[in-house]
Amino acid sequence: MIRRRVAALSGATVALLVLSGCGVIDGIRDSGSVPSVSVTPQSPPPGAEALSRFYTQQLNWTDCEGAQCAKLEVPVDYDEPQGDTIELAVVKVPAKRASKRIGSLVVNPGGPGGSGVDYARAADFIVGKGVRQAYDVVGFDPRGVGRSAPIDCVTDSELDTFLGSDPTPDDAAEEQAFAATAKGFADSCAATAGPLLGHVSTVDAARDMDVLRATLGEEKLTYLGKSYGTYLGSVYAGLFPTNVGRMVLDGVVAPDLTPAELNLGQAKGFELATRQWAAYCVEEGDCPLGGSVDEVMNGLRTFLGSVDSSPLPKTGDNAVPRLTEGWASLGIAAAMYDQGAWQTLTDAMRDAVGGDGTALMQLADQYADRNPGGQYAGNIMEVIYAVNCLDKPDTNDLAERHRLAEESLKDAPTWGPFLMWSSLPCGYWPVKATGTPDKISATGAPPVVVIGTTRDPATPYEWAVRLHDQLDEASLITFDGDGHTAYTRSNGCVDDAVDDYYLDGTVPKDGLRC
Repeated sequence: MIRRRVAALSGATVALLVLSGCGVIDGIRDSGSVPSVSVTPQSPPPGAEALSRFYTQQLNWTDCEGAQCAKLEVPVDYDEPQGDTIELAVVKVPAKRASKRIGSLVVNPGGPGGSGVDYARAADFIVGKGVRQAYDVVGFDPRGVGRSAPIDCVTDSELDTFLGSDPTPDDAAEEQAFAATAKGFADSCAATAGPLLGHVSTVDAARDMDVLRATLGEEKLTYLGKSYGTYLGSVYAGLFPTNVGRMVLDGVVAPDLTPAELNLGQAKGFELATRQWAAYCVEEGDCPLGGSVDEVMNGLRTFLGSVDSSPLPKTGDNAVPRLTEGWASLGIAAAMYDQGAWQTLTDAMRDAVGGDGTALMQLADQYADRNPGGQYAGNIMEVIYAVNCLDKPDTNDLAERHRLAEESLKDAPTWGPFLMWSSLPCGYWPVKATGTPDKISATGAPPVVVIGTTRDPATPYEWAVRLHDQLDEASLITFDGDGHTAYTRSNGCVDDAVDDYYLDGTVPKDGLRC
């Protein structure tokens, strides 16, 4: 499945996140001194006396590379709080001007599986200047992610094989082969991931976030969620509406989407975004796939079909010697998240049409958080299944998958089959789904700011409208533009509205268009 991508920091790169240069791995490294703000943990919510020791714990902050790091203890199973526990990695980048400090801003970049620790470390880029001065920017790796009891289903080489497998089966034999691959991945997670595999749902992460809110000394959660982080935020608002403070959800995943709706919605989103890239490619001249948008789209589908039957040679690491359709699709998808990568994709496609898959594989590596040597820097490509498969039940009925793939060709001929088959591992998941698609009204919460980008590939604009209409109190900002998410990416109108909201509580006018 294409993930609800972690948000890029700027138009200059697709994959600045997860940040590879942070240097904090499974622990804390001390360096330098950062001012600390003492806090008093808040009490647990009513009826949560059994969780009191978690809500009242004191975080032990230590200096770590210009920020402050701590470990947050939470129960593996919230229904058995006296049982096993895990520790979540937390980082705090203190407000630049202590005299203007308002409080803590908790951030999540998406995924599921994106590192909130790495995202918060990029505080200077992910929030406006005034917000950066007034808030401690706090991030945490959700349970199962990165430094927080990470889920590990397969080896790097096995993940290479999984991601490079044929994503669009053409006949019954290929469908059976794809099913065997999907089931093998699910079985491997069952064998290696341990008991936490059944407790990495978004509801679990939202409950962790309320514990974090309390230990930060905050009566209300001030929050920025992007992409999948919007789903985490809306689930939080549904569980703890009276604990919601100033909440911004940018690049929305509507909570009532079924797996089929989610996959088809993404397919349409990527189709639209790819057509925008095709127009750019034609306008720039010498486009390697054709002289019109339709020619480019047809050429792209022809290219993917040819790579399916005859993978391209590439240079670089030997772990993946050839570019398959699976890898090529991820490379193309990577460039859809930010228009700053469109020229890179055009150049890569020129090489690929000429018989060299190296540049397109480099884009795929960025998407998968994979280093050039073949090692994965994070576990996002495993966590995405662990979380999504718990959040929503899915099917392993191959006939139904085939039907959905065929129907998707009408609206998304390039991306439809790829996306409709993508969540098949969830049909074989070893742990029964604990969640179901459902609307969230968050009755009792203050207005939530919802942002949608009109040509967002991964989280289509319609999903933002859908969540806005579900919430009892919400304000919708529409950004007429390209790429994934809007705040601090490319539009001053959006940035000013969000900054004012965080700094003085001014809720943007509902229906604001930027």
